[in-house]
Amino acid sequence: MPAKVKQSRRSAVRRGAGAGVLALALLGASLPAAVAAGSGSDQADRPGMARFYEQKIAWSRCKGPDMPRDLQCGKVTVPLDYAHPGAGTLDLALARYRATGSSHRALLLNFGGPGASGVTQLASGGKEFMDLTNGSDVVAFDPRGVGRSSPVSCGAGEEPPSDSAGSDTSVDIGRPQQLMTLLKQSAELCAKYSGPVLRHMGTVDAARDMDVIRQALGQRKLDYLGFSYGTRLGAVYAAQFPRKVGRMALDGVDTLTEPLSEQGVAGAQGQQTALEGFLDWCVTDVACPFGQDRRAADEQVLQLVRSLDDRPVPSDFGGNLSGQDLVGAIGTGLYSKDLWPSLERALATLVEDGDARRVLGFAAGGSGLPMRANGSGRGDGGLTDPQQVPIDNLTAALMAVNCADDPDRPTAARLTRDLAELRASYEAASPVFGRYRLTQLLMCYGRPKGTDYIRDAVKDVPSSRILLVGTRGDPATPYRWTEETARRLGSSAVVLDNKGDGHTGYTSSKCVHRTVDDFLMYGSLPSSGSSCPADGKAWSSTVSTER
Repeated sequence: MPAKVKQSRRSAVRRGAGAGVLALALLGASLPAAVAAGSGSDQADRPGMARFYEQKIAWSRCKGPDMPRDLQCGKVTVPLDYAHPGAGTLDLALARYRATGSSHRALLLNFGGPGASGVTQLASGGKEFMDLTNGSDVVAFDPRGVGRSSPVSCGAGEEPPSDSAGSDTSVDIGRPQQLMTLLKQSAELCAKYSGPVLRHMGTVDAARDMDVIRQALGQRKLDYLGFSYGTRLGAVYAAQFPRKVGRMALDGVDTLTEPLSEQGVAGAQGQQTALEGFLDWCVTDVACPFGQDRRAADEQVLQLVRSLDDRPVPSDFGGNLSGQDLVGAIGTGLYSKDLWPSLERALATLVEDGDARRVLGFAAGGSGLPMRANGSGRGDGGLTDPQQVPIDNLTAALMAVNCADDPDRPTAARLTRDLAELRASYEAASPVFGRYRLTQLLMCYGRPKGTDYIRDAVKDVPSSRILLVGTRGDPATPYRWTEETARRLGSSAVVLDNKGDGHTGYTSSKCVHRTVDDFLMYGSLPSSGSSCPADGKAWSSTVSTER
């Protein structure tokens, strides 16, 4: 039987987590291009910056029922606008696990996104990094606009705009004029609910924030482990502060050069391949909601997405689940094979009971059920209470950062002319993920041009050696991006070729885990081009022949 959703009788409290990509991942219209960025090595000496580099972190036990007892929390204050450091400030939320022994090193983590809360991720997944506390504090942070650090929002969970076009989340992408109107109205909502931080989002500013954090941690150089988007952030930091780079490892390497249009196609292709692998596995289990016929399973998934786009399922957590929300949730669940059983159960609960709660957990980034919407945070630069973090913060921050990092801004006329061709190329890359990825690309329409610093200036970085880990079967960051970024960084780059599957290698491959730990803890680097086997159980020093 087709995998149709049994409609739940639960009522939607508000529009929210399930309102569709066109309501959740929308961006503000007033974000300027990032301030021209040269080397930031002398940032501390610039007028108005001294007070930010003189602060000390006051650590205390993290509050909240889900916080581990040994996790400590703190904050640092950074300029809202680095071009005018006296014009306002932001507090950034921090968390750390203390080092064992007498070492005074500190290792900063970024888990990716962009839009992922580092504090939440460290609290829920810190056990993966406990080996690193043998010599270093392990520290995570909520970047500007994310989590408790002045979170951005596009108004999910609030009252929909009065104009019917602005509230139509099922707009036909084949109707360009209506689409352009919707995008402009949605951008206005993002500007309304995000506040002044939206004008200062982007990786260039986030990297500058990391240097303030480095100094506040008492570190002469930054030791850093970044995953996925966190690799872009690390590369930009290295370009801005090359003399401040300590031991830096980048896992699941992001592109520095491809425009968002090409990134979207690559992402859709990778996710489609991962979905096919998931379905190969799922149909061998009697509990698979798509049955045991592998050929039929592909069509079952498409039917499920289409049915939810036509008739979203209400949720007890502040909104509805549309087909495009489901696509985003499935994408999160495909990042690792370890998540497949949970994804299967979430989909089965949705199909059989009309219960969207488990799927919404994946839609919120896989870190638990989404919060109800309670506004867009404090708005005064101070830390936001966890219960006040907007329900759409992850998706709003993701698009805000990606658009701020991309200098391409086609006009409405150009988009209208190219829309049919774009749609065809995205749907050819993936019948499931194509529309979702194309919508993300369109969210930058109407915004000022983003910075060209990353594409043009992050190259030939004269820092200490940086370890880049690329995974051959990565559905989100293709291995070729590792090779391209290594060439961009120049002689500082050392590549580790992980022959396995999944997004990033640190938590799935024992070989990668050990190699990265050896570098971060002891400074021991493999030869560039060394590899880890697909089974992740033994070290191999085989040099890749593809480099």
